[in-house]
Amino acid sequence: MAMPLRQSIKVATYLAEQKLRRRDKFPLIVELEPLFACNLKCEGCGKIQHPAGVLKQRMPVAQAVGAVLESGAPMVSIAGGEPLMHPQIDEIVRQLVARRKYVFLCTNALLLRKKMDQFRPSPYFAFAVHIDGLRERHDESVAKEGVFDEAVEAIKEAKRRGFRVTTNSTFFNTDTPQTVVEVLNFLNDDLQVDEMMISPAYAYEKAPDQEHFLGVEQTRELFRKAFAGGNRRRWRLNHSPLFLDFLEGKVDFPCTAWAIPNYSLFGWQRPCYLMADGYVPTYRELVEDTDWDKYGRGKDPRCANCMAHCGYEPTAVLATMGSLKESLRAMRETVSGNRE
Repeated sequence: MAMPLRQSIKVATYLAEQKLRRRDKFPLIVELEPLFACNLKCEGCGKIQHPAGVLKQRMPVAQAVGAVLESGAPMVSIAGGEPLMHPQIDEIVRQLVARRKYVFLCTNALLLRKKMDQFRPSPYFAFAVHIDGLRERHDESVAKEGVFDEAVEAIKEAKRRGFRVTTNSTFFNTDTPQTVVEVLNFLNDDLQVDEMMISPAYAYEKAPDQEHFLGVEQTRELFRKAFAGGNRRRWRLNHSPLFLDFLEGKVDFPCTAWAIPNYSLFGWQRPCYLMADGYVPTYRELVEDTDWDKYGRGKDPRCANCMAHCGYEPTAVLATMGSLKESLRAMRETVSGNRE
C-alpha cells in the first residue's frame, strides 16, 4: 500500500515471513469492532442494527487486544459503531501501540476534540476520520447537519497537535466524478490529511437506504473519470496502485476476505467484514472452517457488485508482492508519493 516508509517495511517483512512459513491465509489488518453503538445513523450503514442490549455492550480491553495478538496481523483498524464512545478506547489503543501494531482509530469525529487529550501522537497511531463528501453531501450521508464542520475542525486540531490523520470516504451512485474530485482535493490540499482511503459503498442488507449503492460498471466509470488528468499521481491515497487500477477496471481480482477479518463482540465474523454468516471464537477457526470457495462475484449474489477495499485491497497487495514489476512500482510510489 502507499503508506509511510516505516510501515511499508514492516508490512513487507510480515508478508515475506508468511511466504517463508508457507501460510496461504493470514491477516493483513484486523477490523476490530469493540462496540456497535454509534452517535449517528448513516443511511448506508449496516453495522448498528442490533437490539438495545447488544448496543449497550463494550468489549473488554484484554479481549480486544488479545484478538489482534492472536491473529498476528501487523495493523488494526478500530471501527464500530463509534469507537470514541467506548470508555476504555484509549487503553485499547495504548496497549496495541505498545506492541507496535499500526492502529487506525475510525471515527465520525463528533467526539474527537473532546476525547483527543486521551491519546498521544505516535508513528504507530492515526485517527481515520469518516468524510463522504463536502458539507452538504456529507451531512446528508450521515443524516445530521453540522457533522462535516465538526469533523473539519477536529482534523485541524489533531493535525495541530501532531497526530497522523487519515480519512475514509465511501461513494454511492449519487456521487459524480466531480464530487469525488472535489472532496479528495479538499482533503488532500486544503486539510492536508496524511492519507486518504476510498471505497465504493457495499450494499449492506440492513442499511436503511438500499437504492444508492454502485454497480460494478458504475464504480469503474466513476473512478476512471475521477482519476483522469493526473489526479491519482497527486492525491495521497492509502491504497496500492493495483487496487486503484482495479477501481478503474484496468485489472480484475477475486476477493481475499480472510486477509482483512472482522472481530466484534460476537467473535470472528464469517466470511468477511461486510457479510455476517456466523461467528467463531478464533482466527484459526475462521480460516480453516470457512468454505471460502462459495463466496465471491459469480458465486454469492451478495458479492455481485462488491468492490470494497476490505475484500480487494489485500488481493492487490498480494499480487504486488508476487510481481517484481508491481513491487518496484509500489516501492517507487511509496518513496516518491506518486500514484500513477
